[in-house]
Amino acid sequence: MSGPLKSLKILDFSTLLPGPYASMMLADMGADVLRIESPTRFDLVRFLPPMDGATSASHAFLNRGKRSLALDLKKQGAVDIIKKLISEYDVVLEQFRPGVMERLGLGYSVLSEINPSLIYCSITGYGQTGPYKQRAGHDINYLALAGVSGYSGRKEQGPPPLGIQVADVAGGSHHAVMGVLAAVIHRQQTGEGQFVDISMTDAAFAMNGMSGAGYLAAGVEPQTEEGVLNGGSFYDYYETKDHRYLAVGGLEPAFMTALCDVLERPDLVSIGLSQKQKDQQEFKSFLTSCFKQHDYQHWLEVFKQVDACVEPVLSFAESAQHPQLRARDMVIEVARPDGSMQQQIGHPIKFSATQCESAYIGGGVGQHTDEVLLEQGFSEADIKQYREQKLFG
Repeated sequence: MSGPLKSLKILDFSTLLPGPYASMMLADMGADVLRIESPTRFDLVRFLPPMDGATSASHAFLNRGKRSLALDLKKQGAVDIIKKLISEYDVVLEQFRPGVMERLGLGYSVLSEINPSLIYCSITGYGQTGPYKQRAGHDINYLALAGVSGYSGRKEQGPPPLGIQVADVAGGSHHAVMGVLAAVIHRQQTGEGQFVDISMTDAAFAMNGMSGAGYLAAGVEPQTEEGVLNGGSFYDYYETKDHRYLAVGGLEPAFMTALCDVLERPDLVSIGLSQKQKDQQEFKSFLTSCFKQHDYQHWLEVFKQVDACVEPVLSFAESAQHPQLRARDMVIEVARPDGSMQQQIGHPIKFSATQCESAYIGGGVGQHTDEVLLEQGFSEADIKQYREQKLFG
């Protein structure tokens, strides 16, 4: 690996989406990620359609560049193996409910005794403390409790179920990566490891950003379709004659002027820039009527060379072919086991000197068990004994 994190070794106990997405980002950046997988309770993402042959496309993406060690952690011998490995690793990433790793004998207090410089990151729905710490949840629940859904969507229809997992990925995964790397910097300065507690609900709450800040500091509570960015202004989506959509976001005077000029209504610039609700609704009505007069392709040509913050709403298939995303290597090819290539979403961070790469798609449960243990100094006799004890399933 050539990425900036090539010196970092990570034990990843997570499944499903948030943890694996975080460790995938770290693996792309060069970290040596070893998944610790149950040989009897498989990660459900392995069976999530659509399938690429016998492999889940989601699993192949989320677990690219990682190795897999199969261990039944309910057996003491398996826990002993982890304790032997831990001195060679920098980071533990786990996603169980609070207390599970402790019951297995693999909590932070135990492992940090063996390796005081260990960074131990736990991703949960609600965090390690508070009345909800043992409560089950999904992305939609975290966004609901965090107040995000309360002022999103349309008044008549209510909050929308989003097409992406905001709390899981932008909340859990990205904050876990930030937390781990911040802890790595702290360790470089002090030699100390630490515990990193990531709550997806906390992260979603923090993403309320300007709307939440406005309420907490000034008492102005955000309401559905009443804010500048949530449908209360012209900043919105508009249907074309052939039932496609355009996203219009030209909030600044220069972009508003360009928009009104190309629509041949320069007289509406002042209304479009007005903060008055009446003016905004008048301008939205104009845009709604205007864009419905022509089809999608017509508007693509109109705005092709006009810098007015107007862009088409693309399907994912269209987005994956867009020249901007292609130029940014956001669609890459990653090797399957047979040497053929699978298209995947690329890594979004670009480095000038330490390029990210993904060597292979996510593999089978325990695919690298013998390889990893031999690297860590276990003998073939040890591995044979562990197999007889059914530690690997």
